[in-house]
Amino acid sequence: MNAFTRREFLKASGAGMLLVSFSMGAKPAAASYGLLPPKSVAKDVLDSWLSIGGDGKVTVFVGKVDLGTGAKTALSQIAAEELSVPFDKISMVMGDTATTPDQWITGGALTMSQGGAELRIAAANARIALLTRASEKLNVPVSELSVKDGVITAASKPGQSVSYGDVIGEGFQLKVDPKAPVKSHKEYTLVGKSIQRVDIPDKVSGEHLYVHDFRLPGMLHARVIRSLTMGATLVSFDDSEAKKLKGYVQTVRKDNFLAVVCKDEWSAVKAAKAVKTTWSAGRELPPQAKIFEHWRQLPIAKTEITQNVGNIDEALAGGVKRVKATYNFAVQTHASSGPSCAVADFRDGKMTLWSASQSTHSMQDEIATLTKLPKDSIRLVYLDGSGCYGRNGHEDATADAALIAQLIGKPVRVQWMRQDETALAPKSPPRSMDFEASFDAQGNVTGWQSDFYIALNHIAAFKPLDFPLLATAETGNPRPGNWVGFLFQNTAAPYVLPNMKVTTKHIEQSIFRSSHLRSPGRIENSFANESFMDELAAAAKADPAEFRLKHLSDPRALDVMKAVMKASNWQTRSGPNPASAQGNIAKGRGISYVRYNNAITYVATVAEVEVDRTTGQITVTRVCVAHDCGQIVNPDGVINQVEGGVIQTVSRTLMEEVKWTGNQVTSVDWATYPILRFPEVPKVITTLIDRPGQPVWGAGEQAPTTVPAAIANAVYDAIGVRLRTIPFTPASVKLAISQAPKAA
Repeated sequence: MNAFTRREFLKASGAGMLLVSFSMGAKPAAASYGLLPPKSVAKDVLDSWLSIGGDGKVTVFVGKVDLGTGAKTALSQIAAEELSVPFDKISMVMGDTATTPDQWITGGALTMSQGGAELRIAAANARIALLTRASEKLNVPVSELSVKDGVITAASKPGQSVSYGDVIGEGFQLKVDPKAPVKSHKEYTLVGKSIQRVDIPDKVSGEHLYVHDFRLPGMLHARVIRSLTMGATLVSFDDSEAKKLKGYVQTVRKDNFLAVVCKDEWSAVKAAKAVKTTWSAGRELPPQAKIFEHWRQLPIAKTEITQNVGNIDEALAGGVKRVKATYNFAVQTHASSGPSCAVADFRDGKMTLWSASQSTHSMQDEIATLTKLPKDSIRLVYLDGSGCYGRNGHEDATADAALIAQLIGKPVRVQWMRQDETALAPKSPPRSMDFEASFDAQGNVTGWQSDFYIALNHIAAFKPLDFPLLATAETGNPRPGNWVGFLFQNTAAPYVLPNMKVTTKHIEQSIFRSSHLRSPGRIENSFANESFMDELAAAAKADPAEFRLKHLSDPRALDVMKAVMKASNWQTRSGPNPASAQGNIAKGRGISYVRYNNAITYVATVAEVEVDRTTGQITVTRVCVAHDCGQIVNPDGVINQVEGGVIQTVSRTLMEEVKWTGNQVTSVDWATYPILRFPEVPKVITTLIDRPGQPVWGAGEQAPTTVPAAIANAVYDAIGVRLRTIPFTPASVKLAISQAPKAA
């Protein structure tokens, strides 16, 4: 078939129709198939991190990946800064297990703080080594040398210079000195500046290569057939109708794993629908209406105290006034914008996988367990997917592709369907939290007690084999249903109070297969802490912002609070907005604060809302965020992260909830699992507080933790009603209004 030119297509479309067209063809995948040859990936070897060509261009190898966060740009800034080379001289390889060091999972707000710090040390080692070689070549002491744009000159020999390319030779052949001196922040010329993200131009033009676009010569296409019934096993299947379809190649079964393989994707979609399957009954899920009560009644593996100050029992017993509240956070899913996808090639006993996994190095172990192949015969190469922020379906699609490729001995592409991504991808566990506080006769808070019912950490400090992949479970190697950890973080309240006790109750087994979802644990815990702090402010008849300032002592905490109050034009008042007492549309604003993990990034947020009393609809109109993540590498990148995190969390707060009936998840598409639409996006105003010379902290997971409570507190300011269970749907708002005590 001859390809139409755009002009010919527009002519053929007819003069009576307005057509807007975009050229979204990706770069030819064949040109991207060539893999870099395997090299050293040992973290203590300098050549594992950097290579420099004779032309002075620098290739950086990092184990972290860019999940759309701008990490590639910011890490390139760090490397260019420490090496004293132009930014455009840096190219970066990310997440290729054969060429990049294992820097652990991309997540946990560690890409910049841990990954960037490791890269900075490596780049500093490289600069020192190159200066040493230049010293020998120019016959001058290192102390006389300076470097700019990758060119080294000596103060005593101004007419002589050497470039990095002149002295690199056959590489560094050195160990990384972890104590090598790095540049002072006072010398920075790149770090701290907004540089255009390197990934955006090709994404806008449609030339960026996503894993979905990747093709191999002779590649087949597969669809995995799974039941939406929890715990169901495959009894039988009939693929006779599938075999009649053009493009059908074969059906693959191993234990409870079933897939069809075809010559093209559409044939695979049709063949999967044509296969008739019989599944066992599976297991019943708890009634959705009773999920939080059920969660609290499950066996508790252990109980831990995460905060213990003073004597809480005496404080509560002696209080002249006590306040109690319970908060709940629904089961949610990643809801990635596109279904997960992966490509696998198995030949000569070696497996190569192109994957959007945020943890390619960990996946080596997981694929080894699934396929029984040696870990060193498995290579994962990262390619961008369609959203992540926690292990979603990408790891499962990668495992699916690996297993099918091994069974058929041919390269294969596996893409999930929408119902797979929405219904079968891992979920966040539910959360339920109890709070109680006491006041003295003067209105001071004397005691704070809270109990958090959280999922048990099955990661065991992030051992790789604990992620419960579907294909692994279906072929006889089930893992615990949780792949979540550190959910206790931010259970401890950040405020200074005389008596406090915080307890975490670790539920032995989650209801659904679980994995991290953005800001895991911290978002639920901060929602409860900051909602309760607002309730205490109301009980004390105090302004919510001033009440927080009174109980904070950290200067940086006070700074973000004051910054967001200024940015939002905070109006002090001790009760709900009097201007919203009348009328159907009520307006309010709410504030919340967090120090992430009680150890790193500081964030304070003010949300402004409108509440329709008749329909129960909440509209978030504006969100102001003050953000202190230490030394800022790329201000524009941080703002991107704050804005994206706020928008996603507004969606999670107002509408996202996994639904199920009996033993089946019924959230299978955008109609049954709705997310925020473009017209519903609030205006986001970000105030950055830069701390030159301070450690670099994360900016992806922090702002989201403040959003749910800020919205809840804003709703209270608008209509005087507390919302304590997420999501805040119109139905739940109307119910809360109907159940609210009437004013005397």
